[in-house]
Amino acid sequence: MIRLLITGLFAYATYRIAKEIIKDVPDNFDPLPVPGDERATLRRQSAATGVAPRG
Repeated sequence: MIRLLITGLFAYATYRIAKEIIKDVPDNFDPLPVPGDERATLRRQSAATGVAPRG
Protein backbone atom coordinates (compact mmCIF):
# COMPACT_ATOMS: atom_id res chain seq x y z
CA MET A 1 0.00 0.00 0.00
CA ILE A 2 2.84 2.38 0.85
CA ARG A 3 4.57 1.56 -2.44
CA LEU A 4 1.40 2.39 -4.36
CA LEU A 5 1.13 5.74 -2.57
CA ILE A 6 4.78 6.57 -3.27
CA THR A 7 4.38 5.60 -6.93
CA GLY A 8 1.27 7.77 -7.24
CA LEU A 9 3.02 10.76 -5.66
CA PHE A 10 6.01 10.29 -7.95
CA ALA A 11 3.76 10.13 -11.03
CA TYR A 12 1.87 13.26 -9.94
CA ALA A 13 5.09 15.18 -9.29
CA THR A 14 6.44 14.14 -12.70
CA TYR A 15 3.21 15.28 -14.32
CA ARG A 16 3.35 18.70 -12.61
CA ILE A 17 7.00 19.22 -13.55
CA ALA A 18 6.35 18.29 -17.19
CA LYS A 19 3.33 20.61 -17.29
CA GLU A 20 5.44 23.52 -15.98
CA ILE A 21 8.20 22.86 -18.51
CA ILE A 22 5.69 22.77 -21.37
CA LYS A 23 4.07 25.99 -20.14
CA ASP A 24 7.46 27.76 -20.11
CA VAL A 25 8.16 27.05 -23.79
CA PRO A 26 7.60 30.25 -25.80
CA ASP A 27 4.99 30.22 -28.53
CA ASN A 28 7.04 32.20 -31.04
CA PHE A 29 9.85 29.76 -31.86
CA ASP A 30 10.41 28.09 -35.22
CA PRO A 31 10.36 24.29 -35.00
CA LEU A 32 13.15 22.30 -36.57
CA PRO A 33 12.55 21.59 -40.25
CA VAL A 34 11.20 18.14 -40.89
CA PRO A 35 13.52 16.25 -43.22
CA GLY A 36 11.89 15.34 -46.48
CA ASP A 37 12.23 12.16 -48.41
CA GLU A 38 15.96 11.43 -48.17
CA ARG A 39 15.83 9.16 -51.18
CA ALA A 40 14.46 11.96 -53.39
CA THR A 41 17.09 14.35 -52.04
CA LEU A 42 19.86 11.90 -52.88
CA ARG A 43 18.49 11.44 -56.39
CA ARG A 44 18.49 15.21 -56.95
CA GLN A 45 22.06 15.42 -55.68
CA SER A 46 23.13 12.56 -57.95
CA ALA A 47 21.40 14.15 -60.93
CA ALA A 48 23.06 17.49 -60.21
CA THR A 49 26.50 15.88 -60.25
CA GLY A 50 25.76 13.83 -63.37
CA VAL A 51 25.81 10.45 -61.66
CA ALA A 52 23.00 8.01 -62.41
CA PRO A 53 21.38 6.73 -59.22
CA ARG A 54 21.35 3.01 -58.59
CA GLY A 55 18.09 1.08 -58.33
